[in-house]
This record gives sequence, C-alpha cells and structure tokens, in this order.
Amino acid sequence: MRWEKRTLRLLGQRLAVCRLDPEGDAPPAAGGSGFFAFLETPGERTLICSEERAPREAECEVGWRALKVEGSFDFQVVGVLASLAAPLAEAQVPILVLSSYETDYLLVHEKNLTAALRALRAAGHRIIGVP
Repeated sequence: MRWEKRTLRLLGQRLAVCRLDPEGDAPPAAGGSGFFAFLETPGERTLICSEERAPREAECEVGWRALKVEGSFDFQVVGVLASLAAPLAEAQVPILVLSSYETDYLLVHEKNLTAALRALRAAGHRIIGVP
C-alpha cells in the first residue's frame, strides 16, 4: 500500500513518561511551556512531560523524544500512523503514540532515536529539527 509521505519535527526537550497514583491527585494544570499530556482511565493515570516537570513521587521513565507530525489533518484521513509505525516496527523501534486534535506525536526513546530517524527517512518521510 502507498502511504502519503509526512514531515516530522523532532522536538527539543527530553520527556518523562510517568505512572501516577490512580487514587492520588491529578497533576496541576499544564501551565508553563513545553510538552504536557495527561491520560486518566479507570485504574490508571499517565503523565508525559518534560523531565524537569516530572513529579518526584511518580514512577517515571526518562529519555523520551517526541516527533511531531507537521501540519494538521482531518479526522477522516486514513493511514497517517500506519505510514509511520510500519517502518519503525520493521526497524524494531518501539514507540508510544499520542494524538491531539490537530496532529499526532510519536515518542521514541533516546537510545532508539538514530534508528528511528534512519527508518523514517528510508520510508520517504522528511525529518526537521534535527541538530
């Protein structure tokens, strides 16, 4: 299947993926600047934020980097994530995926970043924001 090629921007900050106490207080409102995502489901609370903002009391995995799919697209567009996840799966790169109203974000652990960028470029995607 032929997928549309995308442009992704590597965001500058290092992120932490944190497991919060499902019975505790929700994190304070995002405020500030930078990447911040909070997900609450029955029995689970997850916070993704800059390493500097990670709560000390939470169990956190640090060293994640975010690749933002540039531009916005309608909810009816098919295959955006598949076109990105497939080459990463073939390259054995694990990912976390977040979607916002406007776009999608791929989180890749820093130790896999070089392999991820190589696989995405080989699939025809363009990466910007890489120093």
